[in-house]
Amino acid sequence: MGWLSRFLAAVAFFAAGVLFSPETLGSNSVTHLSAYLKLAHLLCFSTAFGAALWVTFIGGIIMFKNLPRHQFGNLQSKMFPAYFSLVGICCAISVAAFVSPIIFVFTPMTIEVMKQRHKVEREENIGTEIGRSKNKEVAKANPKLAAMNKKFGMIHALSSLANIMSFGGLAMHSWYLAGKMNL
Repeated sequence: MGWLSRFLAAVAFFAAGVLFSPETLGSNSVTHLSAYLKLAHLLCFSTAFGAALWVTFIGGIIMFKNLPRHQFGNLQSKMFPAYFSLVGICCAISVAAFVSPIIFVFTPMTIEVMKQRHKVEREENIGTEIGRSKNKEVAKANPKLAAMNKKFGMIHALSSLANIMSFGGLAMHSWYLAGKMNL
């Protein structure tokens, strides 16, 4: 079963759940709208929070520790635009959640510098190792690589900071939502 058929199955179950929920049966259209808005907010917020938690603290670390650097970087360059789009769209829909628009500036810059650095590293026959890289040793004798490392480090640090700020905003919003819940 492909991802599209799984997605359609999930949407069908969701639609059936909404249509036959106690809030939908026997209530007026204003109550329906309020329930739908709350549901959209909660689903989008939880999706953004879960994605940010996974990518920032779990998936990224696992990939970094187990993939060759170039493969890790190439995977990140494909994954992060989709990840930031998902989080951005979910946060925009849930309105109250926070996302830093600066992320969308750093992602393309980081990917471009990473690709340039990979090219120089391939010329030096490094970057395919898992774990500790030979990059710093080689950069001592290669000023071009040293400059690229410095530029990549700065852009990557700013991108990571924006991601952490976004996650922090989502975490603060979860605290706010928890305070509003009546269990």
